[in-house]
Amino acid sequence: MENNVSENKEPMMERVHHKMHQGAKPAGKGAIGFIFAAVFLDLLGAGILIPVLPYLVRQYSADALTLGLLALSFSAAQFIAAPILGALSDRYGRRPLLVFSVLGSGLAYFMFGLGGSLLVLFIARIIDGLTGGNISIAQAYIADVTPPKDRAKNFGLIGAAFGMGFIFGPALGGVLSNISLQAPAYAAGILSLVTAAFGFFVLPESLPVAQRKSGVFSLSEINPVKQLGEAFKRPSIRIILLAIFAQNFAFSGLQTNFSLFSLARFNMGPQENALVFTFIGVVGVIMQGFVVRKIVNKVSDNMLAIVGLTIMAAGFALTAFAPAIWVLFPALAGVSIGSALSTPTLTNLVSKQVSGREQGSILGTTQSVNALTRVFGPVWAGATFDTMGAASPYWTGALWLVAAAVIVLTVKTTRTPAREQAPTMGSGQPERVSSAVSGK
Repeated sequence: MENNVSENKEPMMERVHHKMHQGAKPAGKGAIGFIFAAVFLDLLGAGILIPVLPYLVRQYSADALTLGLLALSFSAAQFIAAPILGALSDRYGRRPLLVFSVLGSGLAYFMFGLGGSLLVLFIARIIDGLTGGNISIAQAYIADVTPPKDRAKNFGLIGAAFGMGFIFGPALGGVLSNISLQAPAYAAGILSLVTAAFGFFVLPESLPVAQRKSGVFSLSEINPVKQLGEAFKRPSIRIILLAIFAQNFAFSGLQTNFSLFSLARFNMGPQENALVFTFIGVVGVIMQGFVVRKIVNKVSDNMLAIVGLTIMAAGFALTAFAPAIWVLFPALAGVSIGSALSTPTLTNLVSKQVSGREQGSILGTTQSVNALTRVFGPVWAGATFDTMGAASPYWTGALWLVAAAVIVLTVKTTRTPAREQAPTMGSGQPERVSSAVSGK
């Protein structure tokens, strides 16, 4: 009897919520545009620091290990915090957590600029890592307002925002460094404040109260290790997370090791390496901003991910055995193209495994996995470089990527139930499909 009454009430509830939130639009393209701009501004701020980071640290320590430990402290803090912020966004909405995380990054940038001691720099990076869950929250926002069939192409826009941020950010940081070494850090802080204001005053909330996770908030939800463990208990999610780990493990090694490789193999300097990374960024922006959006609905996520990972593996192998500098450009174009094809589709595959009530937590867990790769991938690349030769991070990276492609071959395509096919911002549609999607 109660079930029948509940079923009869749902259409009325949906109509009431729809009327209440009609003013909350724009949904769809408008909301995605807001998120793209917010992520771009945030990544622009992070990119600004790249040219001056070693020189800021050198004021307190000339040890290269210190720079590595700063990167490690950020990634470790992000591993802890990303699933927590994602889970909180499932309960309290995306917008407040997005604003909070960006404000935290702003505070960290200002602290980094002020400096004063090595301890302050470490505290700043840890704060930035702890509040650095904005990417997973942005991905959850996209999942809220986008039908599953369109999520991969909109997740691709996050990648395009990444690429644009790291194309323009370092260039802007280089210009600002002519004022002072601290100027880029202060500029990054100001950009964070602009992004936070943008989110607070302009960005509409994407997750209606009716669709938020309810119940008593437990300590297990703020335990990143337990969150990761719970995700790995679900076979459909575990297999995709393993593929994501293998992909980013290889890619993070390339990002941190390429300058050493290019110096040892071709005697390339900072300017040549900057040109290479700019080239990678431009190819990625074109692919994720335009090409992926055109083809994503014509090919299954599984197939697109497999093709992308295979192209990445070929690019890594060609990099390892490149006989001349010019060969690096088609090789790394392959890496960038493959990443643009596989990254958003792997994220989409994870997103499809859970209901709207879990998007924040599962995408936060995915960011934790990515944070782990940024800890262990560079260590692997450095160790193999020292012990097995300059090319070893790249041919071993190709093997990791082949393994990722093989893993994705075993992933079963998930068909999202019809009731989750067309979310609308503020629709208030009750979410009752979690058991069907997650397998619980």
